[in-house]
Amino acid sequence: MLDILAITGPIYFCIAVGFAVTRWGLFAKAEMRVLGKFVINLALPALLFNAISQRPLREVMHTDYLMAYAFGSFSVLMAGYAWARYVQRSAPSYRAYFAMGMSCSNSGYVGYPVAFLALGPVAGVALALNMVVENLMMLPVLMTLADADKKADGHALKVLAQTLGRLLSNPMILAILLGFAYSLSGLQLPGPVARTINVFAQATSALALSVIGGTLVGLQIKGMRRQVSRITFGKLILHPLAVWVAATWIVPIADPQLRIAAVVFAAMPMLGIFPIMAQRHGHEDTAAAALLVTTIVSFFTLSGLLWMLKHLAL
Repeated sequence: MLDILAITGPIYFCIAVGFAVTRWGLFAKAEMRVLGKFVINLALPALLFNAISQRPLREVMHTDYLMAYAFGSFSVLMAGYAWARYVQRSAPSYRAYFAMGMSCSNSGYVGYPVAFLALGPVAGVALALNMVVENLMMLPVLMTLADADKKADGHALKVLAQTLGRLLSNPMILAILLGFAYSLSGLQLPGPVARTINVFAQATSALALSVIGGTLVGLQIKGMRRQVSRITFGKLILHPLAVWVAATWIVPIADPQLRIAAVVFAAMPMLGIFPIMAQRHGHEDTAAAALLVTTIVSFFTLSGLLWMLKHLAL
């Protein structure tokens, strides 16, 4: 078990450091948001570009991974949406965020550092593929569903088009597309350019995890335990289970390292910007509480998952 804690321990210690320095006033919460912008706009795009551009296209374009991860994630998305609609009988916008919390992982901030420590360089390839599924497939659908209670003619198509437009201008998506193009070209980056990109890429893990810790400061869970526990169960148990089933039997992932990576990424807490996105429809309190609880509980579920993957030959 100590070898598992050697992987998860540093991750959550970094989160704890981010929480502590924000809680004690060394950094303001607003300053953590600035650091988050640095990670999203510079460090993560550099990491994604490196992971893709430095390998032949056949090593990074794994359609079996894309299909398996998408199938497992969309299964949980639809199950969460159906539960919120038919059991909780909630508003369309709440259903969308309930489903988002259960099915969209924090692949960049938490997933990559954990997967890199557990699996090595293959984590960068898995991260890029996850970004394609989450940003180009799942988020447009979820944001369109969130606006389904607005009855204006053609509104859903307008929202979908706006969401896709924003995503295609996202530095991480652009880095993925450029990485694939460069990989296909077979060219090599000049040494100084490659080293510069490496410097930015290496800043990702510690900064991203510290930002997550700072984000958790001040979040409350009072009066929302039932809703939060359902989202947490869906994210940390149902999502990795669905991806494991998909990657093992429905659309088997040929590379065993990538198969493990898919399950590990699915076992992460939800998107760090989950409360910010939910704020648009007034569900930020539930989203923030779910982010807090899921991040804390994930230390135990993720440690257990890594132990199972190591010792039970899953």
